Amino acid sequence: MELPPEEMGPVVNRLKRAQGQLTGVIRMLEEGRECEDVVTQLAAVSRALDRAGFAIVASGLRQCMVQEGDAAALDTKKMEKLFLSLA
Repeated sequence: MELPPEEMGPVVNRLKRAQGQLTGVIRMLEEGRECEDVVTQLAAVSRALDRAGFAIVASGLRQCMVQEGDAAALDTKKMEKLFLSLA
């Protein structure tokens, strides 16, 4: 199964932002910045990566389910259950 490129644009943008944030965290460590500031930025990077991962998983699940049958018959509850089983 391939992820649809048209759905991955926002995910790629989020990952690029996370990459920039991570570069900032490294710079903060090298500059000897306050622990609280570093941890706050590191948490932001982690959340950005988590959100990108969830978006990829959700897209993949939708693709799998649509391939199994008609897109109109897509069961949101079933998709939610599958998604939560991965969390």
